[in-house]
Amino acid sequence: QVQLVESGGGLVQAGGSRRLSCAASGVTFSSYGMGWFRQAPGKEREFVAAIRWTGSTYYTDSVKGRFTISRDNAKNTVYLQMNSLKPEDTAVYYCAKARNSLATTAVGGYDYWGQGTQVTVSS
Repeated sequence: QVQLVESGGGLVQAGGSRRLSCAASGVTFSSYGMGWFRQAPGKEREFVAAIRWTGSTYYTDSVKGRFTISRDNAKNTVYLQMNSLKPEDTAVYYCAKARNSLATTAVGGYDYWGQGTQVTVSS
């Protein structure tokens, strides 16, 4: 049974940093792409960043240069380092396991999701 558990959310001031972690179990972690998505109140879940099994990374335009996704296959963990945070980054952040070794920007490209962790950026 695949489980994804996020941690690291919380309240941070604008301009600050936060690192989210997502620990995976029940899966051959290194074989799959992983992604981070977020959902703000009243909005649809949106793609933030993804990393392929090769380590190639992809970002939505609004976070390029500020967020970094990485993975540690020895720890079955994917990270999202968030710097220069803005109030518009406030959302529940979800990690997700891709259906294959690649990583897409589409919600439908992922088959397992974590419970989410709240990130609130105050101005």
